[in-house]
Amino acid sequence: MATTVHEPPQIKPSRSPGVGGHNGWRNLVPSDGDLRAVKDYSPPPASTGIWVGLAAISMTFAALTSALVVRQGSSDWRHLSLPAILYFNTLVLLASSVTLEMSRRQVATFMGGVGNQAVKPTRWLYLTLLLGLVFVAGQYAAWKQLSGQGVYLASNPSSSFFYVFTAAHALHVLGGLGGLIYVINKIKNSVLRRSTLDAASRYWHFMGVLWVYLLLLLWLKL
Repeated sequence: MATTVHEPPQIKPSRSPGVGGHNGWRNLVPSDGDLRAVKDYSPPPASTGIWVGLAAISMTFAALTSALVVRQGSSDWRHLSLPAILYFNTLVLLASSVTLEMSRRQVATFMGGVGNQAVKPTRWLYLTLLLGLVFVAGQYAAWKQLSGQGVYLASNPSSSFFYVFTAAHALHVLGGLGGLIYVINKIKNSVLRRSTLDAASRYWHFMGVLWVYLLLLLWLKL
């Protein structure tokens, strides 16, 4: 009796895209052979979440701006001289946006295995973090300067709006600092999503643009 023997199915070995190559940020291997996996895509909710957050922040400050314009016409409105340190704080925050862009380039270069791999990619991120802390400290110094002059939150409507605007913005800057710390930890763990760094960068740059807007608003209306 003849017996039919079936040939076992052929299983082709799977190939992981991007390993050993330099196509974008997918599983890039630097020249020293140390694998640093940087995932290129994120789920749609994560990639769109930052825009939803920025839209919500924009609407919040737009509402506060409308309230300021309406309240300015009251008889008890008093002119408020802005503390000079606010202009220094503005330069610090704008400089932090520059250092953040430098860090993005350095991280991309490091993950691509190009250039000096001994240079830590978090160097510019730490500098951005430091500048952000200096900005918050400068805002606190501005509040202390006004309180030393006897100008408090409830002194008059103009001072109330000043404290509300600057405090709300400082709280959002602290949130951005938390995002930078999160990115730094991801880099230290050798795994970082490009969308994570992009989202943190967009948020931080938005904080800079928002502060310039608020400073002009306070300078014109207070």
